[in-house]
Amino acid sequence: MAQQGHSRPYRPSPPAAPDRIRWTDGFGTRFIVFVDTEEEFDWNAPLRRDGYGVSAIRALPVAHRRFADRGVPLTMLVDYPIATDPLAIACVSAVLEDRRCAIGTHLHPWVNPPFDEVVTARNSYAGNLVERLEAAKIDRLTTAIETAFGVRPRAYRAGRYGIGPQTLRLLAERGYRIDTSMRSRYSYAADGGPDFGKIGNGAFRAGTDGAMVELPLTTVHTGLLRRGGESLYRALRHVPRGRGVFSRLGLLSRVALTPEDMPVADALEAIAVVLGEGLQLLSFSFHSPSLVPGHTPYVRDAADLRRFHHWWDTILADLQRRGVMATSLDEVIAAAGLPAAPLRR
Repeated sequence: MAQQGHSRPYRPSPPAAPDRIRWTDGFGTRFIVFVDTEEEFDWNAPLRRDGYGVSAIRALPVAHRRFADRGVPLTMLVDYPIATDPLAIACVSAVLEDRRCAIGTHLHPWVNPPFDEVVTARNSYAGNLVERLEAAKIDRLTTAIETAFGVRPRAYRAGRYGIGPQTLRLLAERGYRIDTSMRSRYSYAADGGPDFGKIGNGAFRAGTDGAMVELPLTTVHTGLLRRGGESLYRALRHVPRGRGVFSRLGLLSRVALTPEDMPVADALEAIAVVLGEGLQLLSFSFHSPSLVPGHTPYVRDAADLRRFHHWWDTILADLQRRGVMATSLDEVIAAAGLPAAPLRR
């Protein structure tokens, strides 16, 4: 069996000034919503190739209606169990009837053939696999999505944000143009994954000859000491309960734009901070199994689900008040100066 490729954590460098995306005139300030559209599994158990389900996907069309009523399209990043299950295909296809919604690729290597690696925490980051195996998994998933939905995906997110040093080149060679695997200011190095500590929130050209555009998941430092940023936040990991204490005192918090484990008040503050910093494209995200209680740690029961929906209602109202418009994947591709998206069958 093939094992992982490189042994050291992948640490992408911050973009050089010429590589930062300059959005076309009229783009303004916008936001995009990505959905990690995936199987449900036990987040507290070791990863395995079987034992998952796809029943939660039934909630996706109803959730889409809540977003569509506010003029917000969804970009669904679909993984292999979803792209090969008839029920899941029907649910995702129903959302795609909204022509502003789009489909992309989400690679969970432990449930995505070919199965030529041992299932381990380290191998759950696809970018750690030998190049030929990562490429083969991308190919199988891309083909499955094109077969199921009649469109070739052009956006990608590695499961567990597990991008590696060869990933962007492999994607560009296969016609992908958007990657959203980098979770700004997060590190998964302790578990064998990548370290995005040097990556900010702005979109930038990446990969060989800048063929890809990277859209990091927006993450914001808030609090009185937020200018200490990543260096201070990382230093606090060496202080017992340091990050929690600083957060409770309003000194420093790290807030990603997701309803999952991020209180709405913190997200509202993060939006205010990042807009004040001049970010033009805010990137939001959530997992599709969170739409049904009991499938993720973030939505364990009906009360959690009510909080999930309240989070979105509050955030979308705040963005509307601020004049920040929702955008689609196709609009982002056009505003970044990339070739137009291919037509669906």
